[in-house]
Amino acid sequence: MNFTIVAIVTSVAALFLGVGWLFGGRLMLKRWRIEPSPASLLIGRRLGAVYLGMAMILYLGRYAPPSELRSITCIGMLVVLLLLAALGLFEFKLRRVGPAMLVSVAVEVLLAGGFALALAQ
Repeated sequence: MNFTIVAIVTSVAALFLGVGWLFGGRLMLKRWRIEPSPASLLIGRRLGAVYLGMAMILYLGRYAPPSELRSITCIGMLVVLLLLAALGLFEFKLRRVGPAMLVSVAVEVLLAGGFALALAQ
């Protein structure tokens, strides 16, 4: 998979997540079977801002030629996505989240694979 494709796909996913966390935190939490609280909704809104920033960085950089900065972006996304997947599996194993977390983990692993392939090119 080339960088342009994985950057666009990830930016669209991050856009939806960002909007979801900013404006629909309760729904996002309930999807994972987590009871919403004022604190979790606050953290969710802040996470939404991070996702929107990530979406913008990836979308604006989607046509970046091979460079050190593009490689660093791929490595950073690999770290973020694999950590999110590992944390999701950990929380699922401890039964703190519902099975919908496994969908998130699968998407994170697939996107991480895309960034790994883009890095190898």
